[in-house]
Amino acid sequence: MDWHAWNEEAFAKARTEDKPIFLSIGYSTCHWCHVMERESFESEDVAETLNRHFVSIKVDREERPDIDRIYMLFVQATTGSGGWPMSVWLTPDLKPFFGGTYFPPDSRYGRLGFKTVLEYIANAWSTDREKILQSSAEVIEQLERHAEVRGGAIDADGKALESCYYACRRMYDAKFAGFGNAPKFPRPVLHNFLLRYHAETGNEEALDMVVATLDAMAQGGLNDQLGGGFHRYSVDERWFVSHFEKMLYDQAQLAASYLEAFQITKQERHAATAREIFEYVLRDMRHPEGGFYSAEDADSVIDAAHPHEKGEGAFYVWSWDEVESLLGAEETRRFAAAYGLRPDGNVDSDPQGEFTGKNILYRAGDTAGLEQARATLLAARGRRVRPHFDDKILTSWNALMISAFAKGAQALGETRYLEAARAAAEFLIGRMYDPASGTLLRRFRAGDAAIPGFLDDYAFFTQALLDLYETTFELRYLDIAAALADQILARFEDREHGAFFSTAAGDASLVVRLKDDYDGAEPSGNSVAALVLLRLGQMTGRTAFRDAAEKTLRAFGPRLDSAGVSVPLMLAALLYSRSEPLHVVIAGGRDADGTREMVRLLHTRFAPTTVTFLIDSPAVQARLAESLPMVKTMSPIDGKPTAYVCENYACKLPVTDVDQLAKLLE
Repeated sequence: MDWHAWNEEAFAKARTEDKPIFLSIGYSTCHWCHVMERESFESEDVAETLNRHFVSIKVDREERPDIDRIYMLFVQATTGSGGWPMSVWLTPDLKPFFGGTYFPPDSRYGRLGFKTVLEYIANAWSTDREKILQSSAEVIEQLERHAEVRGGAIDADGKALESCYYACRRMYDAKFAGFGNAPKFPRPVLHNFLLRYHAETGNEEALDMVVATLDAMAQGGLNDQLGGGFHRYSVDERWFVSHFEKMLYDQAQLAASYLEAFQITKQERHAATAREIFEYVLRDMRHPEGGFYSAEDADSVIDAAHPHEKGEGAFYVWSWDEVESLLGAEETRRFAAAYGLRPDGNVDSDPQGEFTGKNILYRAGDTAGLEQARATLLAARGRRVRPHFDDKILTSWNALMISAFAKGAQALGETRYLEAARAAAEFLIGRMYDPASGTLLRRFRAGDAAIPGFLDDYAFFTQALLDLYETTFELRYLDIAAALADQILARFEDREHGAFFSTAAGDASLVVRLKDDYDGAEPSGNSVAALVLLRLGQMTGRTAFRDAAEKTLRAFGPRLDSAGVSVPLMLAALLYSRSEPLHVVIAGGRDADGTREMVRLLHTRFAPTTVTFLIDSPAVQARLAESLPMVKTMSPIDGKPTAYVCENYACKLPVTDVDQLAKLLE
């Protein structure tokens, strides 16, 4: 295969040789991407056809989500579905005219064989060129129309919020928990909205759906019961048989969900699950300089003696005999009762035969007292051949993890989590950010930082720095967050119509600029941008930030009204925009007991619309007063750390006792 990168050299080759482009988009830990690679891309016959008739380009969707979004939109519109690997054929000027996802090497499963498709397209390019060019031009017109975001009034009566809640109720699986049917995906953005909806309305069912879902996921095979962390999704409805891939963005968002549930319910099991996620990430996904790697594959070597034979989840599953050889007969019986093991394997429905005689661990009973057994099995598992590891470091995903660790430090009072958040933030600041130009890069790998950041990178990292500021109260993080927000406005904002493009202007290789708003496996850049700009508006007093956020909400107003369940995080931003600004300022020495007690109280509450400051020196007070004049007179009373609670910029009487502060916040 004569693969090319997405660059002008490849495009020029297609133009010069008058060949269409074959664009293959996937990612490192994608199961079916590897299948298509083995079946087709490693075939000399297929390679000869591709090299003769096409210019072939390979793109990592995680490095270039902008390219992926454009052509995924085309594939979904023309085939009714999408996924990876994504296979798209383009004209030399990058306009799509045919596409799909996985193609088998020969026609099967009701799918055309890849070789057949290649020959058909090559023939059509030679004999029916005009029709292809006309079709591709029409496609671009349709994509441009789709990209238009026509604004409207922001939900005036709260019905959009209520509508999203009822949509979640309809999607909710009352038997097994979660939202939707099999395959069942975690979708933390829904948890985010429902917990805020509960806080705003007092609706207990909104909370109950989230708690039941978090409990079911933690108990099932989706959760790595030995090593911590969550797999990508469950192929069944009961969170048992997983697609065993592990993604950093899932760990980050789910850790935040469990922490927020813990803040609300005070149930230790939620905190314990968050800790398990953090331990996995710190142990297995951390770069020596502090950044976090991207993912681990689902497939792994079944037997070290046969390194080319791989199976889904082979790294994670166990035979009864393996466990018994490690734990002994009596301890194995106890372990089996707790984690659902059976001598003949516990996967009843296994059409591919990958789990025959194997056991997926899940919590079937009381797991207390089995810490040593789990440690023994984890150590034995560590001697197996690990799944393929994607060691690239992505700014947006790292930012989500920084936010999670910062929230973990707040909610759990764990200094290691703060150190992890700080180290990752410093890695991004030092390796990926140029303060002189304001440029933030997207990807770091093997010493190389590259690819100008997208809206997601800027917005997510701004959010992470705000979370880190409210954990450490170091003004430097707030300053960098504000500088990044300025870049969001400068690089991505549609000043005429509102909202933000996913990409900065000026990339001629993109046939259309999109405004992504779907809160799916990852939050959308527009939703997070709206949230952080609202927060920064409160924290800096800069009306330009709030105005841009309000314009974003208006731009997506019709979307919020008609399809709120697809943009739950933007609805969370809408909730934030309607809350009365609540500032809590602690004036006192950073290390004073009273200061620590007050900060601890604030950090353990679920208060998503509260912003918190610490004034621990005259210099900090002067700096904050530049943007928030009300803090000019906020000082310790009688030498004691003092809390000032200000609602809608009107401050209540200051208090010097943590119990008095708790009453003010009720």
